[in-house]
Amino acid sequence: MLRSLFSGITGLRAHQTMLDVTGNNIANVNTTGFKSSNVQFQDTLSQVLSNAGAAQQGVGGTNPAQVGLGVKVAGISTNFQQGAAQLTNVSTDMMINGDGFFVVASGGQQAYTRNGSFSFDATGQLVSADGALVQGWAADASGAIDVNGPLSDLRLPVSTLMGAAGTTSATYEGNLPSDAAVGTVLNRQIDVFDQAGTARSLTLAFTKTAAGWDISGAVAGTTSAQTGSIEFATDGSISALTLPTFPADAAAGLSAIDVDLTALTGYAAIETVAASDQDGRAAGSLTSFEINGDGTVMGTFSNGLKQAVGRVALAAFSNPNGLSKAGGSTYEATVNSGDAQIGTAGTGARGSITGGALEMSNVDLSAEFTSLIVAQRGFQANSRIISTSDSVLEELVNLKR
Repeated sequence: MLRSLFSGITGLRAHQTMLDVTGNNIANVNTTGFKSSNVQFQDTLSQVLSNAGAAQQGVGGTNPAQVGLGVKVAGISTNFQQGAAQLTNVSTDMMINGDGFFVVASGGQQAYTRNGSFSFDATGQLVSADGALVQGWAADASGAIDVNGPLSDLRLPVSTLMGAAGTTSATYEGNLPSDAAVGTVLNRQIDVFDQAGTARSLTLAFTKTAAGWDISGAVAGTTSAQTGSIEFATDGSISALTLPTFPADAAAGLSAIDVDLTALTGYAAIETVAASDQDGRAAGSLTSFEINGDGTVMGTFSNGLKQAVGRVALAAFSNPNGLSKAGGSTYEATVNSGDAQIGTAGTGARGSITGGALEMSNVDLSAEFTSLIVAQRGFQANSRIISTSDSVLEELVNLKR
């Protein structure tokens, strides 16, 4: 008789835990990046009334007779199914499409989260809502990122600058008309930069000759003019080429500039020659940024150029269900989750990153309310076991009056 009482008690405890888990799921229905949990039950040890018996001569075998002693919670697992996307258009918000976790650090302790609601603090550090520092890799002055290096706090201060770079090459493309009159002059100009980032005009003059075109050019602020020539075959391809070269000028702060004319053609009646590109730039300050799918933070600078300023790191685990919830929508690694496998988005078992969006909670309210009813009825049924057992005990006690 007492066995049924204690079985009922274990049922109350187990279903109370189920109610607690379901209630927590419902409470976090609007928590960014929240992953719902599920409860698994299993029976406890069974008391053996009689053991199984083997078949003998003239006697058949017998099955064991056992009485169960109740139920217990076998485990509480986390459902890491992808949550729906919520578009926010906030540049610092990020969502992981697929597996993986953002890496954050607080007080020297590393944690992992699916909540990509980040922002910048007063010092330009990328932080979570509770101040944890988002981890990743910073870019060097040229925009290169070493993803094999150690993680660091991602920073994007307003004072971020793109340094100036002196021009070392300039490219011209297009067509020089082969049927132009001798003496025709075509002037083409492109801005190049000295080592301080000051723009200077580089001008090339193409003068038609009987054999082809003579070339002369100069950079504003310098006194030396450079010359060259170009000749074309009957099919319009280059047959002879002498390039003008512009030596370094320390006084003007200019690097040596190589002029590339190898893409020019010499067809008739078409005049499209133009300067197409140069590799120098002025200094620029950061004006905005965006997040690429691989987690690269691309900065847009006042000089009109874009350059990587950092990359967000993602962590993957062999067994995500082995992670321990640490509060604040974060997880901590355990001995059963495996070590964090740090890498970039889109590699290994890590998903891609979408900027300007957040992952919503994956709680399914219809399923949770159904679980709530199941837990409630299970609790009621087990309480009825206790009340029925109590009635039987009362009858037993009242046998002698």
